[in-house]
Amino acid sequence: MAIAGLVLAVLAALVHVFIFYLESLVWTSAKARAVFGTSPQAAEATKEMAFNQGFYNLFLAIQAFIGVLLYATGHESIGRALVFAGAGAMAAAALVLLVSSPDKRAAAIKQGVLPSLAVLFLALSSI
Repeated sequence: MAIAGLVLAVLAALVHVFIFYLESLVWTSAKARAVFGTSPQAAEATKEMAFNQGFYNLFLAIQAFIGVLLYATGHESIGRALVFAGAGAMAAAALVLLVSSPDKRAAAIKQGVLPSLAVLFLALSSI
């Protein structure tokens, strides 16, 4: 179960690195605007906010990656704590998106399923 949780945490982190890319590096591009459903004017107006939000996603991903690495190298308690914190925050943010913007249900699910399962499987491996 722990291996499954760690693999899911890595996958969740990769999704959040991609979100970082979209929000912080190419926010005003046609691709990012299509993903987020924004107009060129809205993308330009929210560029600074998206830049910051993207780094938030990147830092959560880094936290999960470091947790997996530490767990895999024998520092299981510290690694588990970092994966719980990083993936748990990813899952919580997806829940906030789902509750606050039900029209973004698909995005919330894409953003939240992997980290939620990572936390679940890692927790079950502790029992």
